[in-house]
Amino acid sequence: MQLIPPGGVTRSLAFAAVVNTFGNGLYLVLSALFFTRIVGLSAANVGLGLSGAALVGLAASTPMGYLADRFGPRNLAVGWFAAQSVAQVAMVFAHSYLWFLVVIVLDRLIDAGARGAWGAVMANAVPEDQRLRTRAYLRSATNLSITVGVLVAGVALTADTRSWYVGMFLANAVTTMLAALILLRVPTIPPVPKPANGPRLGSLRDRPFLTFTVVDGLLSMHYVVVEFAVPLWVVSATGVPRWTVSVLGIINTVMCFLFQTRAAKGADQIAAAARRSRWAGFAVAGACVLYAAAAGRPTWLAVVLLVLGTLVHVAGELWQAVGGWGISFGLAPKDAQGQYQATYSMGNGLARTLAPTVLSLLVIGWGRPGWLLLAVVFACCGSVIPPVVSWAQGKREREPEAAVTA
Repeated sequence: MQLIPPGGVTRSLAFAAVVNTFGNGLYLVLSALFFTRIVGLSAANVGLGLSGAALVGLAASTPMGYLADRFGPRNLAVGWFAAQSVAQVAMVFAHSYLWFLVVIVLDRLIDAGARGAWGAVMANAVPEDQRLRTRAYLRSATNLSITVGVLVAGVALTADTRSWYVGMFLANAVTTMLAALILLRVPTIPPVPKPANGPRLGSLRDRPFLTFTVVDGLLSMHYVVVEFAVPLWVVSATGVPRWTVSVLGIINTVMCFLFQTRAAKGADQIAAAARRSRWAGFAVAGACVLYAAAAGRPTWLAVVLLVLGTLVHVAGELWQAVGGWGISFGLAPKDAQGQYQATYSMGNGLARTLAPTVLSLLVIGWGRPGWLLLAVVFACCGSVIPPVVSWAQGKREREPEAAVTA
C-alpha cells in the first residue's frame, strides 16, 4: 500500500475522501446513541427513522446520478458535500421526533446526491486505465481513516455527555465541509448533454446492468457478515474469548489496507473484472464454511478456523470490490456514468438494509445449515456474474449506447 497518494486528481480525491470518512467514523458510532440517550427518542423510533431514511436515499440514488451527468459532477459534488455539512449541524438541534425525521431524511437525500456525483467524478476525472487503481487506493485509505474516526468517537462514548456528542457531530460537519473545499482542486467536469435517443433514467431500464446490480448486491451481503453475523456467531456458538471479535476485525481492516491496491492489478478489462467477481463468490463461500466449522470446537481450533475464515473472506472482499468497480465502470455509457454508478450503489445499499434480517434468520436462527446455505448463495452469485456481463456486452455491441433500454 502506497502511503502518499499519487499527485494531481488522485491526491485531491484521496484527501477529500480521507477527511470525509474520518468524520463518518465519528457519526456512525455516535448517531444512534445521541438520538436515544441525549435527545431522548426511543430506540425503536430511531431505528425506524434511520431505516426509512435509508430507503428514501436508495430510491433517490439514480435520479441524483442523472443530475450529476446533466449538471457536471464535480460542481454538484462540492455543493452536496457543503449541503450535507449544514444538515449535520442541524442534527445537534434535534429536540423532537419530527425534527429528527426531517433532518435524517434530508441528510440521506443529500448523501444520495453526493454518492452519485462522486461516482461520476471518479469515472470522468481519472483516466480510464487508472480508475481501478485509484478506486482501490481510496478504499484502502478510507478504511484506515474511518477506523481512526471510530476510535476517536470512543472518547465521546466514555464521557457520555451532550457536549461531547455535539462536539463530535460538529467535527463531522467540519470534515464534510473541508472535503467540499478540497474537491475544488479537482478540475471542473463539463456536463454531458442528454442523448437524443433513449429514456432519461436509462440505467433503470438496462436489464443486464440491473441484473448485475442485484446479483452483485446479494454478493455484497458479505460485508454485513463481517460486521454483524460473525460477531454474533463468535459470541453465541463458539467458546473463544470475546476479544477474538476485535482481533478478526483488525485482521480484516489491516489486510484491506495493505492489499486492496494489489488486488486491482490486471482487472482493468471487464472480462478480468468478472473473473474477480467469480473468485470472490467462491472465496466468501469458503469463509462461510470455515465460520460454520468453528462452532463447538476446542478453543484453539475454533480460533484457527475463525482466523482462516477471515483471511479467505478478506480475499473475497478485495476481489468483489475490484470486480464490481471494473464492471460498473465498463458497462456504463460514457454520457451516463453518474446515474449508472448511482444505480450500481443501490445494490450494495439494499443488501445492507436487508442483510441483518436475512443473516439473523439463517446464521443465528439456523446455525451451521444456515452458514452452508449462505455459502451456496455466495458461490452462485459469483458464478452468475460473468455470464451476466457477457449478456450486457452483447447488448452493447448490438445497440447504440444511447439506446440501451432493454
